[in-house]
Amino acid sequence: MVVVILAVGGPFFYIHVIEGSTPATLTLPGTSSGSSGSTASTASGSSTSSASADSVAGTWAVGAGSVAGYRVQEVLIGQHATAVGRTTELSGTVTITGSTVTSGTVTVDMASVKSDQSERNAQFDGRIMDVATYPTATLHLSGPIALGTIPALGHQVSYTGTGTLDMHGVTRSITLPLSAERTDTGIAVLAEIPITFSDWGIANPSVGGFVTTADNGTLEVLLHLVRGAGNAPVSASSSSGSSTPGGPGGPVTIPSTTLPPLTIPSSS
Repeated sequence: MVVVILAVGGPFFYIHVIEGSTPATLTLPGTSSGSSGSTASTASGSSTSSASADSVAGTWAVGAGSVAGYRVQEVLIGQHATAVGRTTELSGTVTITGSTVTSGTVTVDMASVKSDQSERNAQFDGRIMDVATYPTATLHLSGPIALGTIPALGHQVSYTGTGTLDMHGVTRSITLPLSAERTDTGIAVLAEIPITFSDWGIANPSVGGFVTTADNGTLEVLLHLVRGAGNAPVSASSSSGSSTPGGPGGPVTIPSTTLPPLTIPSSS
């Protein structure tokens, strides 16, 4: 009975009491109420979309406040949790000609992606993503994106683009569901890209029967595009260890201070 209580109650206590709440998904600034969810076609005909294409034409850099990371569902001995890891170490540029996005590249320093669990970070850096061998991931826009009539400040619009994602030594074509919003300081762009681990040769994060995960997760990217230099270019040696901490979820191991070592009987 004690073993059963510890096996079930320990993970529940750890996830729901010690770890706390999971960080919310990334969102656009939302400076205009009721504008979220608009599409490119409705933006083209909107009376509020009065800005000219010239106001966004040019080269934009990935600036301060940009974030990238992962969100994966985990199960820790029957207890469901969400693992989140994030970094602010990313750079790149986006070029807009007239009212069309003609090119774009974003590079993420994978070694700087961190959650709030050191055990999970060790697994991510090592057997899962092998950041020593594959220190960066790069997203390239592979086709133009027609913006239509440029929306007014604070008005959110949605687009669909195509690109290639170079990650973990594998390059694959992907569809890019994008949301964007013009702000007082630039352009905010949000992408939530579903990732199936095996497509990029990534080991499933599961650890035996202790921590199990789905075979997929979400790559979250929020860009703050600015005029000027933006963030310093990301390279294989640029990781400084700074990051935006990710959210809780099931760790790879339960610390001994939380639950003493025990042997869980087999299902038989």
